[in-house]
Amino acid sequence: MISTPDLRGHTVLVLHAHPDDEAIFTGITLRRLADAGARTILVVATAGELGGSRVPLRAGETIPERRLAELERAAELLGVSRLALLGRRDSGLPGWADAQHERALAGADPLQLARAVAEIADDEGAGAVVHDDEHGIYGHPDHRAAFRIGATAADMLGLTGYRVTVDREHLHVSARDRHLVHGAARAADVPFGRVTAEIGLAVTGTEAHLRDKRAAMVAHESQIADADVPVDGFSDAYGYEWYTRSGAPGPLDALGNAHLLAPVLA
Repeated sequence: MISTPDLRGHTVLVLHAHPDDEAIFTGITLRRLADAGARTILVVATAGELGGSRVPLRAGETIPERRLAELERAAELLGVSRLALLGRRDSGLPGWADAQHERALAGADPLQLARAVAEIADDEGAGAVVHDDEHGIYGHPDHRAAFRIGATAADMLGLTGYRVTVDREHLHVSARDRHLVHGAARAADVPFGRVTAEIGLAVTGTEAHLRDKRAAMVAHESQIADADVPVDGFSDAYGYEWYTRSGAPGPLDALGNAHLLAPVLA
């Protein structure tokens, strides 16, 4: 049974590289934190400029404008208290020349950006920072940068750090080729995620939380079609969100641990 802890007075900062990462990888977590009374600060490093758009843009509209508008809608659906942008540029997939752009996230000074994130976290009184793991979940240069920035910011303030990943063994068994990370990893020609035994925490939710997560994902209409995330089987692919942790247990642990090996890893 999924219970709702009392997290009033707690603040969690969640850092992601691109619009839609927040819904795909941490949508249940954000919604449950908000429902528990926590204040959630979503920091997004880029506008996903290189993601293109699968739908026509409005007259005069740019890709960044569309993607940020979608991000605002998704953040609202997930109960985000504050949305902040770091203003860097999408770096593209591994090997792309776009990583050399003067504003590309992958080439930015991680210490400078970590200071900016730490300042937000400190101003908000955050007790934990959520960010990509050291593998960048699936090796994307911007996700790797998000790890460096988020981990450094957490260390600067002595905060608990939750590192976002996916359980590739679980997905192989329960949702083979049905999670968006499968296609992203193929596009980048890199492995993704971790094996089950490497993961310490899995957050899950109710059917209502899953509906909110799916709604937030398809709010990113320029990137995710409704047919990309069919309701049938959605929980198999997206019903868990996985983390490794550095530091003491924090607010995400209070949501309960649905990990297969939780009794062993606790």
